[in-house]
Amino acid sequence: MTEPFHPPGTPEYAAFPLAATGGPAGVFTARSVADVVRAVAAARRAGRPLRLVTTGLALGRTAPLTGSLLLRPLIDAPVQVNPDARTARVPAGRTWGDVLPAALRHGLTAVHPASAAVGVIGYLLGGGVSFYGRRFGLASNMVRSLTVVLAGGEVVEARATNRPDLLWALRGGGGGIGVVVAAEIELVPMPAVVTGTAWWDLADAPRLGPLWQAWARAAPLEITTSLRLLTRAGRRVLALDGVAVAPDRHVVDEMMSRLPAPLANTWAPAMLPLTHPDRPRPAASQSDSALIRELDEEGWARLQEAALTVELRQLGGALATPATSGGALDRLAAPLLYYAAGAAEELRAVRSALGPFLTGYTAPTFVDHFDLPQRTLDDYTRVRVERIRHDADPAGLFAGDIDAVRK
Repeated sequence: MTEPFHPPGTPEYAAFPLAATGGPAGVFTARSVADVVRAVAAARRAGRPLRLVTTGLALGRTAPLTGSLLLRPLIDAPVQVNPDARTARVPAGRTWGDVLPAALRHGLTAVHPASAAVGVIGYLLGGGVSFYGRRFGLASNMVRSLTVVLAGGEVVEARATNRPDLLWALRGGGGGIGVVVAAEIELVPMPAVVTGTAWWDLADAPRLGPLWQAWARAAPLEITTSLRLLTRAGRRVLALDGVAVAPDRHVVDEMMSRLPAPLANTWAPAMLPLTHPDRPRPAASQSDSALIRELDEEGWARLQEAALTVELRQLGGALATPATSGGALDRLAAPLLYYAAGAAEELRAVRSALGPFLTGYTAPTFVDHFDLPQRTLDDYTRVRVERIRHDADPAGLFAGDIDAVRK
């Protein structure tokens, strides 16, 4: 037995999330930084790869778990908000549902996802595409420091003045560097927001899609939207949702004035934009995602024929702007993000239809499976990250935790 990991056949292993499906050699939940250091040392002694899991959303992007030791960092420490510095220190294992109430007590918020159930650390390390994104950029650009346990057991505080190489590579570099046990993030004053959903019949797609795309091209930075094709009550519909960082409906009304009249419209002022699922994912389905160029008339027609759930997320604005203090992934240089969920043959058909519009790049947190294309970095950046990764983990203890880089 490799202490403190629990092997197959033990009650702890049977109760561990995702353990039975992945086939790891042992599992362990770390409740403190000392626990993480002990687990890293045990994996190093055993000569087994160490894999990380919190919510489990990122596991699909990495290699199978077979034969590895699976570590879940759930640090027993509170979220600490410093209202004067406008920062929050977030322990590993926390979700945005833990962070946002603590920040809101001080009139602050974070560049967070649409779902409160998303894990904070994985979201930040994968870039983080928020409905605040066009105003504030990728969530990873808001990270000020990361506390990391390296392969040799050292606990390092990576920040601009100490190990800036690690801070840079961990933010969007694809993982495989160490165990992040805490993140310090920048907060922003809680803005007034307008959020909701407008609905159209699918027959409006040939007209609505190009009009929305033309509006999105020059839209104010205060608004970020998603156009979704989905089935609702057995009927194929279009849904336009998102968030406007604004005190009233003016920017939303200006957008709606350019579009056909909807069947229904729930856009309204709200306290917090957590009213939408992070991604449209039907049960028992597969997914696909890519950064894409603007669609032409034929592209919209092909997309309309798809029977599966499709989302087009509006990008641009601060999401496309290089960040002076950003990490390896500090921007998404594409106007749209495509995400779809459905049967495998449907996904292949949609990807084929979108072929002329694919940029060859993806947003990490929207990739759900190891076999999908998931290139996020250019060649120069990737080589630089790999050099830092090798220096931090020369024996490859965390090598199985690296997101695949596929062209």
